[in-house]
Amino acid sequence: MSTDMVRDIGDLGPEPEQRPDLILVVDDDQDIAGFVEFNLKMEGYDVLRAADGEEALRVIQDRRPDLAVVDWMMPGMNGVELTRRLRAEPLTSTLPVIMLTAKSMTADKVVGLRSGVDDYLVKPFDTFELLARVTNTLQRNKEFREVSPLTGLPGNSRVRREIHDRMRAGGEYSVGYIDIDRFKSVNDVYGFDRGDEFITALARCLHKAVTTIGPPSIFLGHIGGDDFVFICAPDQVLPLTKRTVTDFEQAADRLYDPGDAERGYIEVPDRRGNKNKAALVTLSIGVAQATVEGRTFTDPRVVIAVASEMKKVAKSQPGSYVAIDRRRAGGDGDE
Repeated sequence: MSTDMVRDIGDLGPEPEQRPDLILVVDDDQDIAGFVEFNLKMEGYDVLRAADGEEALRVIQDRRPDLAVVDWMMPGMNGVELTRRLRAEPLTSTLPVIMLTAKSMTADKVVGLRSGVDDYLVKPFDTFELLARVTNTLQRNKEFREVSPLTGLPGNSRVRREIHDRMRAGGEYSVGYIDIDRFKSVNDVYGFDRGDEFITALARCLHKAVTTIGPPSIFLGHIGGDDFVFICAPDQVLPLTKRTVTDFEQAADRLYDPGDAERGYIEVPDRRGNKNKAALVTLSIGVAQATVEGRTFTDPRVVIAVASEMKKVAKSQPGSYVAIDRRRAGGDGDE
């Protein structure tokens, strides 16, 4: 396995060392702020404190916390105004906020929700409720960040964890890497909005194929652009890819302008104004397999690298093509 192949999929490298989540507590009542800080630290979180909204903005600019626990009633800038300020700035717009408040009226909660608050804690609250809401809000935010906004599928870090979990569980599994051939020509001729339609069409076709095949569970990921990953049992690979290819080619035909679809190619202008013919899109799919009689893997990077290598093999073939790695080896070092 070449080092170039591993660099191609650097985004799917080993998990970085995880630091504790950093939580900012914003409250002018030092007793309450101290209580919240103590319990969060006991749970393993790192904690910063600010006494008001202005100080909180300065702290956030310097440290970038993962979550803010904010009191509603504070002198100067209250919690609602602080939240509005956070939502208005691109770098802090997704920072999750839990509001501490004595207000329990529905109208007051609506005001907070409209400002962008993620959750509430009504005073007085107990330690277990505080920790539960912090944990749940952090988890929801992390899951949201890991999902492609275009397809709704999980991204690189979630793909890496799923492969790692399959390795740890043992048994047989396959990892497929899907790429749309000549996708750049679609963007060049029709623009990025039409290109996004091709990407979402592929996501829908994959979902449909997974639903048709049924259990065991098949994992789907979108790792950027027109690149997708699936993780499944080895005997699911061919049914999944066959159904996906058939449905996607039909869907893609409908996304081209009628004249282009009918003649079977589009004309792509180059820098000199010449028009070059580009065939309609197809799919190249590379598959790495961990099987009893074949390879075993201990590093998610290597699995993806093998699938990427096989995808390049598929691209060398005409039309949509599935290339499956069937080489036998004892482990990662035998490639």
